[in-house]
Amino acid sequence: MLAIFSIFNCNATTKPKIYQMESPDKQVVLSIQAGAGLSWALINAGDTVLAPSPISLQLSDGTVLGRNVKVKSANRSSMNTEFKAINYRKEMVSDNYNQLTITCKGDFGIIFRAYNDGVAYRFFSSKEGGIVITKEEANFNFKTDHKAWVPYVRDLREGDPFESAFEAMYDPISLSQFRADSLAILPLLVDLGNQKKAMLMETDLEDYPGMYYKINDPVKFGVHGIFPKYPLKERVGGFNNLNFMVDQRADFIAKTTAPRQFPWRIVFLSNNDKELADNDMVQRLAAPSRIADVSWIKPGKVAWDWWNDWNISHVDFRAGINTPTYKYYIDFASEYGVEYVVLDEGWYNGHDVMTTSDKIDLKEILDYAKNKHVDIILWAAWHEFNEVKEQAFAKYSEMGVRGFKLDFFDRDDQPAMHSCYELAEMAAGYKMILDYHGMKPSGIHRTWPNVLNFEGVKGMENVKWTTDNVPPYDVTLPFMRMMTGPMDYTPGAMRNVTKANFYPSNSMPMSQGTRVHQLAMYVVFEAPLQMMADNPTAYRKESECARFIAKTPTVFDQTVVCDAKVSECIAIARRKGDDWYVGAMTNWDSRSLTIDLSFLPEGKYNAVIFSDGVNADRDATDYKREIKMVSNIDEIEINLAPGGGWAARFEKL
Repeated sequence: MLAIFSIFNCNATTKPKIYQMESPDKQVVLSIQAGAGLSWALINAGDTVLAPSPISLQLSDGTVLGRNVKVKSANRSSMNTEFKAINYRKEMVSDNYNQLTITCKGDFGIIFRAYNDGVAYRFFSSKEGGIVITKEEANFNFKTDHKAWVPYVRDLREGDPFESAFEAMYDPISLSQFRADSLAILPLLVDLGNQKKAMLMETDLEDYPGMYYKINDPVKFGVHGIFPKYPLKERVGGFNNLNFMVDQRADFIAKTTAPRQFPWRIVFLSNNDKELADNDMVQRLAAPSRIADVSWIKPGKVAWDWWNDWNISHVDFRAGINTPTYKYYIDFASEYGVEYVVLDEGWYNGHDVMTTSDKIDLKEILDYAKNKHVDIILWAAWHEFNEVKEQAFAKYSEMGVRGFKLDFFDRDDQPAMHSCYELAEMAAGYKMILDYHGMKPSGIHRTWPNVLNFEGVKGMENVKWTTDNVPPYDVTLPFMRMMTGPMDYTPGAMRNVTKANFYPSNSMPMSQGTRVHQLAMYVVFEAPLQMMADNPTAYRKESECARFIAKTPTVFDQTVVCDAKVSECIAIARRKGDDWYVGAMTNWDSRSLTIDLSFLPEGKYNAVIFSDGVNADRDATDYKREIKMVSNIDEIEINLAPGGGWAARFEKL
């Protein structure tokens, strides 16, 4: 319940006022100064994490919210509760914080929150009518030259630094080595030493642009936020004319109405990498669900056509974008208990979302899927779909389509973020689910839980054309990108190779690392809507692995991190009902781990275990499957091959 501790009434003056607030356990301390400027500093367990860091919002009329601050009141409150999460890695999320709300003259204010594992702040405006924001100042001035994992903006669309797919490898560098001419995307992970880390994130980006960051100058160890300007002139272009490009931008970042609250700026704090891999800050701070009845929102796995290039075989028809091929995918999904089949690019006619390609009979496919108890998801380019969104939702929901995978957003300026929320709300009205590609998560999946997944990750599609060093990236994602929300990495490759034997292949793609590395992803990687990227022919040949994947849930009731080290290894246990699932992955270093089964409740469990085969370092498809009985007093020693994994299902007896 909410408890008001105290209210300070302050005279309107520019004399600096100092406020200090602590987390519930008193280990995290925020110091806020409001006067000529507005700044904040952060201490964790006696160590300075952030030196004073200025923050402000600048409006088009010249007003700067955060300059010559005249405080009207400062209200302190606290909260200690929990809420039920929807389609998440745990059933319940705790929400325990102390809060300071500073209200200022000029119709604005700022809210600070201190949790035991992090802090956050957000501006708010009570000004009536429209406001135009020309700039947001967001600084994070770290005390020393820490090591950081930096995801630079890459893969630009026609060279525009604010148009990309939000896909990046992580550069482990010191803050002082941050390239001065480069932008990076959130989150940013900073190693504070002694196993402690800090991670910068954001959430609640409704009708507001996303934040990028650059290195500060002359404060060499700090970063500051950069925001894409509002687009004035747009056109079709980019990859295969699937993007909506910006040719001209305004001199402001957002035009909006007030009263309103602005996005949360977050610093998560961990004492070790296990804590880092299980933080709930985005869930806590995002706006609650706006869908009253969520029973129709069905998570699950998806038989996917694009990654495997529709490359089925041993059939008596020509494989490709056609009705017989999709019936084959539906048959596989029905046989293996896979909830969905997606029809990726090519199902509609050219760039017209409302017209089906003459290569397929969509009604026949939907009728066939319905009889097989399989649901259909359709792919579409964002700007093409957005032009006809109301008609498209109405038409295809009436036909029985369950949702859309909307691709090539590749922007998070204000109109793009507005569209994300608008599409989610409209889809909910038709009881349809969404998967956003070319977009990173930012809290909307709590607010509109029919948005089941996001790309914004350099997922397995990239191995079709690049030689990126993938396994180290795989074991960095659970500590960074995945902590901001679910990710459509699209695992499930059955062609697995060692580092020496890998090469890109579009039509017969393969994965780096072992078969069990891929199986473990279905436990480790958070994805309420999770792809099975390989083709049904391959899965039928590898039925043991396919059935393990198909039986692994995509949402869970409880999560326990068993072992963790950023960029090196991860081992996670997750519970669904009475059964537990464990996934472990390593980078290119072979290693041994101990899985302590004390997370299991009392009783006996039937363990179905997949481990790297003894020759997996030579043939990455080599694995061993075994079944044994275990209990919570047991420990299991596991050996991971280079690029290897371990996966198990513990069934309550």
